Amino acid sequence: MPQYNLTRDEARERSEIVDVSSYEHTLILTGEGESFRVHSRIRFTAVPESTTFIDAITASVERVRLNGVDLDLAEAVGPARIALPGLAADNELVVDAHFHYMNTGEGLHRFVDPVDDQIYLYSQFEVPDARRVFPVFEQPDIKAPFSFTVVAPDTWTVVSNSPTPTPGDPTETFTELGERQVPSTAVWQFAPTTPISSYITAIIAGPYRSVHSELTSSDGSVVPLGLYCRSSLFEHLDAENLFGVTKA
Repeated sequence: MPQYNLTRDEARERSEIVDVSSYEHTLILTGEGESFRVHSRIRFTAVPESTTFIDAITASVERVRLNGVDLDLAEAVGPARIALPGLAADNELVVDAHFHYMNTGEGLHRFVDPVDDQIYLYSQFEVPDARRVFPVFEQPDIKAPFSFTVVAPDTWTVVSNSPTPTPGDPTETFTELGERQVPSTAVWQFAPTTPISSYITAIIAGPYRSVHSELTSSDGSVVPLGLYCRSSLFEHLDAENLFGVTKA
């Protein structure tokens, strides 16, 4: 959607107005249907009384709450942006929305394996497609820590930028969101990342099979490595070669 792209002037202006403290995104990923729910809480500082926008290509928006006040959705929500008027020095933005599963490799791609009908999800955000999965000030010079909470089928593997936590009971998450609990699901609560650009965030969810290794970098630190593959292709995964190339 090139008509929705950020211009250089818009990016310069927004970076002078906004500094993001944190993103907290909760995603309900069952793999079913055409869209998924995302509840986001974003904390940021801004030039007082300024106006800007946050990027979001949504299927629908149910709520936008800025500093405790619900915004008029008809006025605030555009095709790829949510307007943020009358900012304070310190701000908290809450957005409740649905985003489309994609089948083009952009945003959160949803693939149904024709061999076994298993559903696989994976993200591809470079360069401006994180906005297809959650609200974000999507420009590389506005960095912040990202915290992802993912609810998904309890038999799935869920991977993100932070180390994968032990999945837990999702009851509290469903209660907080005011949503009916989906049976046989679990919640993965990932620790916050260091401040990073939005386009290198990642979410992978599905019945993936994996192989793991590690390498020792030039400074002596140990870097864990993992390869994730659809179950129907696992016997063809050449892990030895892929790990060898990566380590080299």
